[in-house]
Amino acid sequence: MEFKKLIKKRKSVRRYSDKKPPAEEIMELIDAANLAPSPGNLPLLQFIVVEDPEKIEKIATACQQQWIKEVPYLVVFCSLPKKAILLYDKRANRYIKHHSGAAIENFLLKSTDMGLASCWVGAFSDLTIKNLLRVPDNVGIEAVIPVGYEHISNRTKQKTKVRLGERTFFETWKNKFQIPFIKVRRKRY
Repeated sequence: MEFKKLIKKRKSVRRYSDKKPPAEEIMELIDAANLAPSPGNLPLLQFIVVEDPEKIEKIATACQQQWIKEVPYLVVFCSLPKKAILLYDKRANRYIKHHSGAAIENFLLKSTDMGLASCWVGAFSDLTIKNLLRVPDNVGIEAVIPVGYEHISNRTKQKTKVRLGERTFFETWKNKFQIPFIKVRRKRY
């Protein structure tokens, strides 16, 4: 799919069909996440694929998102901060967040490209998920991503985003005007 169309098509889906994607497709999504830029090219992320309905139900409760119970798969993004801390000290947590965000976005875009549905879930009980999935204390939980096929009754579009003219400044904070960029500013991405 053309990239511009792909990013406009990507949306957060919270209603899934009963149809289960092949496991190979989930691995393709993880491969896309793995290709994201990382600080120092360090392998900071690990991925846990969950398909056990009982575990999915418990994770849904840990996220306080009951719709998650419907999904056939969850992919839990975990970070290994030790290597980043050794190299980057106080900036390590920032770099882990950058890397996680890039990997998650790759995952979400690839899922859209493959005709799958997903949603970035960032609110959850770390302790509950760590205990359930036996994640060590020194590993961080970055996100929970439900994956499946969108339910036929849920065919919605991406929500409208705030116009760039309200969020883009030139040279200084809140300066909305820059002569060479006026035409670009008016164009809707």
